[in-house]
Amino acid sequence: MRTRLLLVLLGFSVAAVAAFAVPLLLSTSAERTQRLVIDRTADLDRFATLTEQANATGDTGQLLAEVGRYTELYGEGLLVVDARGRVVVQAGVAPAEPGVRALVDGALRNQRSQAAPELLPWSREPLLLARPAGTGTRVTGAVVLRASVTAAANDVARRWAVILAGAVAAALACAGLAAGLARWVLRPLRELERGVHAVASGQPRAHVEVRGPTELRSLAGSFNRMSDAVTDALERQRRLVEEASHQLRNPMAALRLRVDGLAGAVAPRSERAYRSVVGEVERLESLLDGLLALAGAENKAASLALSTVDEPAGCDVVTVAADRLDAWRAAAEAAGVHLADPKPTPRPLPAACEEGELAQVLDVLLDNAIKYAGRGSTVWLRHSRIAAGVLVEVQDDGPGLAEEELALAKERFWRSTRHRGSRGTGLGLTIADHLAQARNGVLEITNASPTGLRVRLTLPVPGGVT
Repeated sequence: MRTRLLLVLLGFSVAAVAAFAVPLLLSTSAERTQRLVIDRTADLDRFATLTEQANATGDTGQLLAEVGRYTELYGEGLLVVDARGRVVVQAGVAPAEPGVRALVDGALRNQRSQAAPELLPWSREPLLLARPAGTGTRVTGAVVLRASVTAAANDVARRWAVILAGAVAAALACAGLAAGLARWVLRPLRELERGVHAVASGQPRAHVEVRGPTELRSLAGSFNRMSDAVTDALERQRRLVEEASHQLRNPMAALRLRVDGLAGAVAPRSERAYRSVVGEVERLESLLDGLLALAGAENKAASLALSTVDEPAGCDVVTVAADRLDAWRAAAEAAGVHLADPKPTPRPLPAACEEGELAQVLDVLLDNAIKYAGRGSTVWLRHSRIAAGVLVEVQDDGPGLAEEELALAKERFWRSTRHRGSRGTGLGLTIADHLAQARNGVLEITNASPTGLRVRLTLPVPGGVT
């Protein structure tokens, strides 16, 4: 946008400067040409008068003397002929030269010379002027003058140089003004762009400077108010989830104790209803645990976005992955799922996150894979170093998800229609995604080939690690 705005402003500036400079150049050239013609026309008139006197008296002495002094002083040629076209005086101009004969014939017919072309700085062609001699309609001869235009052209060049220097100075001033105007107008827009990116990345109360034109100042003020409103709304939402989860935990614990206390006193005909109540209590407990974990992940992301401390030293992905595989092996065997060991890694794979955060994400991914892959399936956990950082991948050969479900997998409380009857809250992948984003990581969910689901976690490496 800056380039386009500058081009438009500079285009108008150049057009405005040219609108003043070009007519001024042309008028300067025309004025100097006119002055040269007037000067040489006066000389022609004098020589025409002398020619007429010589014809009347038959004495050409004065005419010859004047022509000699003129050519010696100015270095310009002269040709004087009588009424029959015979040469009276010849000084540097031959009757046979191109253009001279036509001028002589026209002057003898009492015709004035045509208008002289306007002089330009590079003009060097001599100017031929003719003047009839005589009184009234009686022509007694003709005078042809070959005037040098070098001095006049140099004068035009000097004037043009001054005008063009002024035009360049004006253009540079306009360019500076255009650059300043563009910066004044676009700086608030860049500030707004930075603010939008800050809000999109989760930075709370991202404000921009209120400056620039009135309209942009108003827009910047509105943006700051909007950012505050968004931050307040998100903060209220987060606190509601966190506080509600905490406030519900004590009643839920008390309810669980009472329900467990009824285990030996339930009549046989009420056993089915009792088991249903226990299941719902367990589901509520799991949901509360998920909401607390989600609130913690969101708090972690917000704290890291505002933090000015250095990033963590990092953790070894190989060590954390091996630990979580051992922790989930018993659950996998109970579900009839085989946990494949990753390929041996010759050296550690450091990732820029805390060990507990990576362990929590791997717990979510392994739990989902074991829970939904199905009995007889295999789950792989792989890790490797890539150009973007460290890649951790959990893949199974289960049924996977439909294409339209992949985009919803990280939404809060979302669960596939095929898994609505299984345990779970639909918050696990949401929590894992928040934890990954908090460390500038990326969590991607795709279908594996030929079947199954693949979840790829990409994390940056700690600063300075190669």
